Amino acid sequence: MKGAGGGAAAPGDYVYFKSVVPLHKISIGPKLWRYYDFGPKVVPPLVCIPGIAGTADVYYKQIMSLCMKGYRVISIDVPQVWNHHEWIHSFEKFLDSMNIHHVHIYGTSLGGFLAQIFAQHRPRRVKSLVLSNTFLETHKFAAAMPWSPVVNWTPSFLLKRYLLTGIRDGPHEPFIADSVDFIVGQVETLSRDDLSSRLMLNVNVASVGSLMLPDSLITIMDHMMMNKATKFTVKSMYKETNDYSAVPQQLKDQLYERYPGARRAVLKTGGDFPFLSRPDEVNLYLQLHLRRVGVEPRPDLVQGFTQNGSAGGSKDQREGGDSFGDSPGDNGHHGIGASDHDVQYCGSDLHDSDEPIPTSTMY
Repeated sequence: MKGAGGGAAAPGDYVYFKSVVPLHKISIGPKLWRYYDFGPKVVPPLVCIPGIAGTADVYYKQIMSLCMKGYRVISIDVPQVWNHHEWIHSFEKFLDSMNIHHVHIYGTSLGGFLAQIFAQHRPRRVKSLVLSNTFLETHKFAAAMPWSPVVNWTPSFLLKRYLLTGIRDGPHEPFIADSVDFIVGQVETLSRDDLSSRLMLNVNVASVGSLMLPDSLITIMDHMMMNKATKFTVKSMYKETNDYSAVPQQLKDQLYERYPGARRAVLKTGGDFPFLSRPDEVNLYLQLHLRRVGVEPRPDLVQGFTQNGSAGGSKDQREGGDSFGDSPGDNGHHGIGASDHDVQYCGSDLHDSDEPIPTSTMY
């Protein structure tokens, strides 16, 4: 990646996030991992995996909200891996390097597929899944991209154009329009190898086998709308955040059929990027999921720790957490580089909500 700043007109809360939450970088063999790791290190982490056009930055609103409540959130960039076998081994080494044995995963589109693949082949490490607008197999994507054999030789500007054509055009309400602009900015930060490797992961023919994970530990978060014929139906025209094209309805139906006992979290609005445009709703669903699967937050470790406290980086196993002070202060962090220092964090201008979710929207 060339950078993580996105466009020049970045949202104010994102600029603030970048100023206080460090972007970590670690080389594991030939792979460079870029990730955010924030929140009390004694809490089992929620690992967020984006889709093709996403970066670790797209979940910044989830990091800001959930970490304030005492959860630990790790948001990753998918590294330059070229097949699913390589992904499994690379992600496992990444977790090993951080001394993380068990994870809960939130994956959107391609990220959800990669999460399921990892859960299938490393069942003891994945404790629960939150899946959003994802799929079980890649055959349709492979058929829709007949030029995939030459993707490694395709110029970067053509790959970016190909990805951006999958983002829905048309008038949007302001929050949705802002989320689209943010994703476009993130696409511009991706290198040619970033783009081509992710496209290959999306079109390499593969399918998710049976998981040892019970359906009760899976939440499917998706856009739905009321229908006279049935109480809820997946909104057929909904396109997810990070994919270059809509997930076909048939693939969505396969997901529900595969996990009939999974919880369903209904997103009423939000456009293509609900974790950016409707973060309160997404964050509350994530919080409900984590509570349901037994993850206990540690808000006591969030409050009262200072810049010189015991928060530490992702490898720190002390009972500490990242600090949310009254102001960011002059801590010298600008969200760039492989910093494992403690940071201070101000939550005064976060727009999180503790309002209960109507029971009809999660079932």
